[in-house]
Amino acid sequence: MKRAAVTGGGGFVGSNLVRQLLARGVETLVIGRGNYPELEKAGAIPCRGDIRDRAFLEQAFAGCDTVFHVAAKAGIWGRREEYFSINLTGTENVLAACRRNQVPRLVYTSTPSVVFAGHDLAGGDESLPYPEKFLCHYAASKAAAEQTVLAANALGLATVALRPHLVWGPGDTNLIPRLVERGRKGLLKRVGEGKNLVDISYIDNVVDAHLLAAENLAGIGTAAGRAYFISQGEPVSLWGWIDEFFCLVGVAPVRKSVSFRQARLAGQFMEAIYGLLRLEREPLMTRFLAEQLAHSHWFSLAAASRDLGYQPRVSTAEGLHRTAAWLAGCPS
Repeated sequence: MKRAAVTGGGGFVGSNLVRQLLARGVETLVIGRGNYPELEKAGAIPCRGDIRDRAFLEQAFAGCDTVFHVAAKAGIWGRREEYFSINLTGTENVLAACRRNQVPRLVYTSTPSVVFAGHDLAGGDESLPYPEKFLCHYAASKAAAEQTVLAANALGLATVALRPHLVWGPGDTNLIPRLVERGRKGLLKRVGEGKNLVDISYIDNVVDAHLLAAENLAGIGTAAGRAYFISQGEPVSLWGWIDEFFCLVGVAPVRKSVSFRQARLAGQFMEAIYGLLRLEREPLMTRFLAEQLAHSHWFSLAAASRDLGYQPRVSTAEGLHRTAAWLAGCPS
């Protein structure tokens, strides 16, 4: 790998991936809509633009031998058109730009949400089917994009999709800050019985998986055309993990609880009201969020271990301490 492009290179996963590529001596382009002076200072090449602009991507990917497509619209609330224009149409543009520039390798960042159907998933593997119905536009659009990426695998362009679950760690701008904010405000409630097990993914391990996937495509190619779950390798008790982290950062444990049925009904009601009033901010509860907070969802790492040689390098315990130390150093 000599020259790589990272879409969404200014985001949490993308920026960490960019730093690791630079550390390996790879000429690295940051594809994004913002300015990223810290990454530029580290040696990254800025390419400012939108993945919905195919001409921009065709110009940006010139000379690249690997593209990491990390950019996406995340979240559980918003307009369907926006999710699909970014997550699906944007991905189609990335594929077209790769073909135009004869880029031989594409590593796509997907999500386990593409197989979540609103019931417990315990130790499932990559044979799990896509559900017939999705409870949020994010999951639906990412599933469509993943299928498009895997179908595009062919001679001249090898593709692979990674499904990291609940990515967290120092520098996180989404999961950890939101948990801590809601915890400090007393807005978190345990949903359901509180015994559900979930996979989580420390950021360094997620970056490792992306690099291993690219190496596989450049070498023996056994990962081409396949999707892989990525995690810490051992599921955690969701609410126990949250309380453990809260203890490290001085936040009171979650004491309040609500039944799954109540949470789902509240989510359905909030979705209806927010939709009727066309509110853009995310509701405190949605049906998808209630399902995620109450059910188990963890997956086998056997395929990623076999094909990519992936093993989580940073343990969950070590990751918790690193993240707590980072959060303690953040301005309040």
